[in-house]
Amino acid sequence: MEISDDEARELLKGHRRTIDNLDAALVHILAERFRCTQQVGRLKAMHSMPPSDPEREEQQIRRLRKLAADAGLDPVFAEKFLRFVVSEVIRHHERIADELFH
Repeated sequence: MEISDDEARELLKGHRRTIDNLDAALVHILAERFRCTQQVGRLKAMHSMPPSDPEREEQQIRRLRKLAADAGLDPVFAEKFLRFVVSEVIRHHERIADELFH
């Protein structure tokens, strides 16, 4: 089925509105995730736990790769994304520990 250029432009606008809404939701979800991980970082620092837990991180990566595959998302992309998020979380945990003890 062929559509006109005007119809294509309207469809594009609709897709972009959806993308904008999804981007906003992602930002809010990430903000909530980081609020929670900040509390984890404080708890770890107060109890002299290391900022990183490689076993849990690998477990989470396996879990996320499966979720991604089940959702039709590239598991490699999902892993890269999670590794980036985890590296930021660890950086925040290190900063929290430094602030508590220095």
